[in-house]
Amino acid sequence: MDVWLWSVRLVKTRSTAASACRGGHVRVNGAPAKPSQAIGPGDEVRLWSHGVLRIVEVVDPLKKRVGAPAAALALIDRSPPPPPKEVLASIPRRDRGAGRPTKRERRQLDRLKSFE
Repeated sequence: MDVWLWSVRLVKTRSTAASACRGGHVRVNGAPAKPSQAIGPGDEVRLWSHGVLRIVEVVDPLKKRVGAPAAALALIDRSPPPPPKEVLASIPRRDRGAGRPTKRERRQLDRLKSFE
């Protein structure tokens, strides 16, 4: 699994792929994946990385890293489109170092999150 994620360029390094698997950020056909798990054609891989969900279908289970054009042919990307920039801009963010939210701010955040 970690070799395939690295070889199709979903992650930058193999150790990052292994860490993502151990951390529960990778699922194969709905089940958590281990770094050493074998995959085959038709498997659905879900990778949560940098706040973005990537959903891909395995076409070719590569055993080693190949060139970018060949890596693009080894998967079918079924990821949902990213949200519009207006939606991302409307999400309130706390300034770095501002400390913990107050009780009032926590209630406001909970109200915002309940609409999602």
